[in-house]
Amino acid sequence: MSTYSLVCLLVLPWLNPYTFGPTHSVVPWVVSAVCASLIPSVLLSSSADPMRKPWPRALAWAWIIAAIVSALIALIQYFGWSSLLSPWVNSTGAGEAYGNLRQRNQFASLMNIGVAALLWGARGPWPPQWAKLSQWPWERIGIVLLVSANAASASRTGMVQLGLVLLLYVAWHRQDSAVWSDSCIRAAVIGYVASALFFVALANFQDAGGGVLGRVQNPGAHCSSRLVLWSNVLQLIAQRPWAGWGWDELDFAHFTTLYPGERFCEILDNAHNFPLHLAVELGIPVALALCLLIGFWVQKRAPWAETNPSRQLAWTVLTVIGLHSLLEYPLWYGPFQMTVALCALLLWRIPGEMERSGSARMPLTANLGKTRSAILYSVTVLSIFVCSAIAWDYWRVSQLYLATASRAPAYRDDTFEKVKGSWLFQNQVQFAELTTTTLDRTNATAINAQAKKLLHFSPEPRVIEAVIESATLLGKDQEAIYYLQRYKAAFPDAHALWVATSLGYKAP
Repeated sequence: MSTYSLVCLLVLPWLNPYTFGPTHSVVPWVVSAVCASLIPSVLLSSSADPMRKPWPRALAWAWIIAAIVSALIALIQYFGWSSLLSPWVNSTGAGEAYGNLRQRNQFASLMNIGVAALLWGARGPWPPQWAKLSQWPWERIGIVLLVSANAASASRTGMVQLGLVLLLYVAWHRQDSAVWSDSCIRAAVIGYVASALFFVALANFQDAGGGVLGRVQNPGAHCSSRLVLWSNVLQLIAQRPWAGWGWDELDFAHFTTLYPGERFCEILDNAHNFPLHLAVELGIPVALALCLLIGFWVQKRAPWAETNPSRQLAWTVLTVIGLHSLLEYPLWYGPFQMTVALCALLLWRIPGEMERSGSARMPLTANLGKTRSAILYSVTVLSIFVCSAIAWDYWRVSQLYLATASRAPAYRDDTFEKVKGSWLFQNQVQFAELTTTTLDRTNATAINAQAKKLLHFSPEPRVIEAVIESATLLGKDQEAIYYLQRYKAAFPDAHALWVATSLGYKAP
């Protein structure tokens, strides 16, 4: 039973369809944190030494199940049927496919993790009661399904990741001449190419996205490309190379900077490249030190010399997430944080070739006394309590973003007074207050200070307009002009609409 519980805890964060505003990433993170908190207790309850149980295989099967179910969801979304399964499936328009992860590259990473798990982790003898099922080519069927959903997602990152997964598999099995005729490798390549061509052809007959080839042919606006984004980030790094702009300050830095060349035309809260993000927010020395530390650890572990399938799988999954981290920020999301931690645990607990000659490593929970077991259970309980407190606080604050009739009965009256004491989500509270308060001479000073503070949280048009209008009302013309210039540069369309329609206070 503990194995099934472990698999469920590992699968749920990937499939959770439920979230709500104002910050949609909070609920999925809390779900992931709760599941992660329960995993040690599940392992402990299995035996005195759960590390001798086949938990790496359970981990691989969890990734496979999560990937296959997500692939089915994505194909349902792509063909425009997602509303039939609401609320268990996120609703999308026809031609979109991203499962319940709500983002195409995150979904594509899961698909490629699933392919890796099928290639490495799921092979082996089947249970006797499933002997007849083992005669079916389940691995090839699963791989074709996953690569088809990957192609439907229109993720170019997913296309590169798939090629990398297959190259790693071939490289680790290069001494086996049969690897070049491996049916799973052929299924992945042929399935992906055929699916990509199919979705492009389908787009000619119905309103669909065209899959990955359609995405390659129509990459979108140039100002939202990663090349423009990284160019802006490099300019920000050059301005403050040693200490950076501060953690979580990239969006503010981007808004307040007038670039000599093309500007990334969206709110920029992440550099979409992990080393660059560290450099722009914490400085080049910190980014360089951390990258060198990771490089030294990888070099010492020598993944290219691995022969253990479970360790090869862990390295492959880390490579998939590592490539994704060079293009976006998956490590900011709970399922990927869990996955990286579990891969690190797998590499730590299962000896590699370089470690076999040494003394045997003590199992994680072997010979645990009652005191230590009690401590571990206590940590689990404490973690659940903390997650519950976070969820409760977030739910309370979310009431501000609902119509009065939709709020919980206890929060329909004096809502702001009841939630303004939130510690974790104070920015969301202040944002709700700012955007629902009418500016006048009596509150202009308070709104000006509040709006300038919120620029560090969300430098979006409503906040910028509050800064400019309150500064104008207070006679701070230079401040109003300063922010007006940046508003026009960052959001030209919103600025033009505001100038044309607003009857409020204008900057000189």
